[in-house]
Amino acid sequence: MTAAKSAGRGKVLADRGTRSGFTIIEVVLVLAIAGLIFLMVFIALPVLQRSQRDTERRSAVGRVAAAIQQYQTNNNGRLPKNGSIPAQEPTGDDDRVKIEVYNSSNNPAASFIKNYMNGAMAEYNEFNDPSGWAYGLKIDDFEGDQPTLNFDEHMIYMYKGARCNGELLEKTNNSRDYALLYKLEGASVYCTNNS
Repeated sequence: MTAAKSAGRGKVLADRGTRSGFTIIEVVLVLAIAGLIFLMVFIALPVLQRSQRDTERRSAVGRVAAAIQQYQTNNNGRLPKNGSIPAQEPTGDDDRVKIEVYNSSNNPAASFIKNYMNGAMAEYNEFNDPSGWAYGLKIDDFEGDQPTLNFDEHMIYMYKGARCNGELLEKTNNSRDYALLYKLEGASVYCTNNS
């Protein structure tokens, strides 16, 4: 080997030896970027989960609308009678609500949930909020006064003779019109109707 080649080879080896790890600036930069990504996920995840639960609740209100349509088909176009059943907290080891709650009285709302939302032979209420609570239902006539926006949790409100105007209700002259309201987690009210 010539001296020039040997010196060049030694220089390459020397350059490789000086760069054996990460600098402190590189490590801090990587940690800062990882921290920012973690913070963004930490902030966004609860919002995404709440949005997903609210989507499930909107779907449940849509199921009620479909069940009302089935009820009307079976009852010459009439709407269910007025009544109310509160939301039920899960009981027991399996975190489900026994359907016996809906057999306890001659309540049109309880009967509607049992027969049209669960099926008459069901042992447990499967019409549940994403939190596990069984939905409650209040069926009432709309007289023109806006319902308060302090709705009970896990309750679906059905107002007969009404239709939605955003989050508010308007009175209609059609006895077969109805509006369904549900207060979402994001503090807004979901309103849908059949007209």
